[in-house]
Amino acid sequence: MTPEAVPTTDTNMERRRLQIYTFMLVADLILLGGAFVLAGGLYRSEWASDFVNSMFFAFAPIFTVIMVYQRCYSLRALEDLRFAIGRLGLAIVIAAVLCTVIIFYAKASESFSRVMLSLALIFGFGAMAAFRYALHRVLRMVYGPTISSALVIIDGGPRIEIPGAVSVEVGDIDVTQVQSSPSSLDTIGKWMRGKDRVVISCPPERRAHWAEILRAAGVRGDVLSEPLKHLGAIALKREGGELFIVVSTGSLPLQARVMKRAMDLALTVPALLFLSPLLFLVGLLIKLEDGGPIFFVQQRMGQGNCMFPMFKFRSMRVNMLDSDGRQSTSRGDVRVTKVGRFIRATSIDELPQLLNVLRGEMSIVGPRPHALGSVANAKLFWEIETKYWHRHSLKPGLTGLAQIRGHRGATESENHLTHRLEADLEYIRSWSLIRDFRIIFATVGVLVHPNAY
Repeated sequence: MTPEAVPTTDTNMERRRLQIYTFMLVADLILLGGAFVLAGGLYRSEWASDFVNSMFFAFAPIFTVIMVYQRCYSLRALEDLRFAIGRLGLAIVIAAVLCTVIIFYAKASESFSRVMLSLALIFGFGAMAAFRYALHRVLRMVYGPTISSALVIIDGGPRIEIPGAVSVEVGDIDVTQVQSSPSSLDTIGKWMRGKDRVVISCPPERRAHWAEILRAAGVRGDVLSEPLKHLGAIALKREGGELFIVVSTGSLPLQARVMKRAMDLALTVPALLFLSPLLFLVGLLIKLEDGGPIFFVQQRMGQGNCMFPMFKFRSMRVNMLDSDGRQSTSRGDVRVTKVGRFIRATSIDELPQLLNVLRGEMSIVGPRPHALGSVANAKLFWEIETKYWHRHSLKPGLTGLAQIRGHRGATESENHLTHRLEADLEYIRSWSLIRDFRIIFATVGVLVHPNAY
């Protein structure tokens, strides 16, 4: 878009959002009042009586303050329906607890009905949640995915696409001289007027000039940096008067790691006890077939790119074991024993890895650990994909997202590895305990797989 075509009027989305917030607050109070009337009528057969009105007017101020404090009227609440309804429920619970405490200390319990309050809050939550759903749909139809305004200014830098943003080329304006040109500052100021966010794409030598303009304009400003993009920067941090580029924040916070470990132990200990007869029987059959060792122990790469000894039931002949994993197992592979063929086809050979989970080297769900010598198209895995090592930011797992999507068995082409890596990185980015349970249940359906040989 040319500078002359940039909208300079009716662009203040913040004013519109304030109008929407006001509308939401009024609607919430009306719906809450209706919920109290309904609760009073159903529980006490008192429709809009003095008792019902007094309860509503006692609760409404507390509710309003908590709703504002919990960001129920915020940009994120307009754009994220789950956030909006979650915050609504939390605000109602907090307000109810505070109201109950106040009533207790005020010794006004005789003039207050806890049952009626509970009914009113249940009805109110349902009505306000439905209202937010309807409002969310309307806002999506009117404004699209976002109800904020953004401007991208291209000043000799690469073109970038931001959903819902207006783009403008600087044209003849010399940003290095703009602070001595009031007319140029006026032009740029009108572009930025009413914008929630302004993004600048320019060469490195002009970034400092744009930073000064953005600070003077009083807008939220971002300057595109190609070097930081190549570094994978995710934030900046100030410490001790120095500015640092944050390129990694760790895979999971402490609370999530504790929950994941607790799930691992809660499943692994009972599983080892329950499966102990099967484990003993398989070990006995392996020993009886050729007298060799029961377990095959191989060094695999684990969390933090640190190696660990991974346990499997031995499925190959002793004199043909591939300790580095350079040769993928093929269909009808002569190295595989009779017992080995069965336990590989049923994934029983992987069960000793429950001991790795118990030792804390693996997890039930995570990226599968690959043998260090694994290749695809005669290339080592990390020679194919530069992000290969990123998959080790979490503990490796007995099963994972890649496995339930069918990406298992020999890696005969580079695409086979790429698909597995994409699934592993997706799992790491979007980890949740619920997803772990879903993967565990889905694994049951792929224990016997055509690629398991």
